[in-house]
Amino acid sequence: MKIYAISDLHLSFSLNKPMHIFGDNWTNHYMKIKVDWYQRVKSDDLVIVAGDISWAMRMDEARVDLEWIDALPGKKILIKGNHDYWWQSMAKMQGNHPNISFILNNYYADNGIAICGSRGWILPGSDGFLDEDLKVYQREVQRLERSLRLAREDESVKEIVVAFHYPPLTINSPENDFTALLQEFDVKHVVYGHLHDSESWNQAIRGEFNGIHYHLVSCDFTDFKLIEIPVGQHDQAE
Repeated sequence: MKIYAISDLHLSFSLNKPMHIFGDNWTNHYMKIKVDWYQRVKSDDLVIVAGDISWAMRMDEARVDLEWIDALPGKKILIKGNHDYWWQSMAKMQGNHPNISFILNNYYADNGIAICGSRGWILPGSDGFLDEDLKVYQREVQRLERSLRLAREDESVKEIVVAFHYPPLTINSPENDFTALLQEFDVKHVVYGHLHDSESWNQAIRGEFNGIHYHLVSCDFTDFKLIEIPVGQHDQAE
């Protein structure tokens, strides 16, 4: 079993929301993703989709996007992004798509690997961080902690991979409540997305940092290709 990750698919099969307005590289971006996906992913592999999955505002609008993901090879693990307004309660989402699992206050385990996660949020110390941001940030920290503790209680789990949508650390906030939890639970690989320009890519913390490997998987950063997460290979950085 291999584990791959990608984020920020921004699908809009039921809406008129073309992505090429953000740059020519986005033209038919979903086909680039699909071609790479089919070339690499087998049925027993896991693919983490780390947020900003669909432009839909409601579940009925997102359904065709989720069906497209569901039909791709492998088992898909989805994390909420800041644009996923269609996202509903777990009771309403889980079970509707046989090859998709959603992470929110829970975890997914397969073959000794647990996928935990949280949407994340902008971090204390970031420009424009307000009192209302602190409340959201603290809630996301609690969600991550619950996800990690549930995975730790599962005796079948040998390694934990954590997925965020927002970066869990920045050059202005290299140590925070998220990174403290990652250290506490001995996480070795973290994936995140959300970033969409060369300046933020250059400033992002990627590769090994304090014993953890951070993988930026925004699809425009990865040239619309999946990133393989080398679980069990802790000496290998991104």
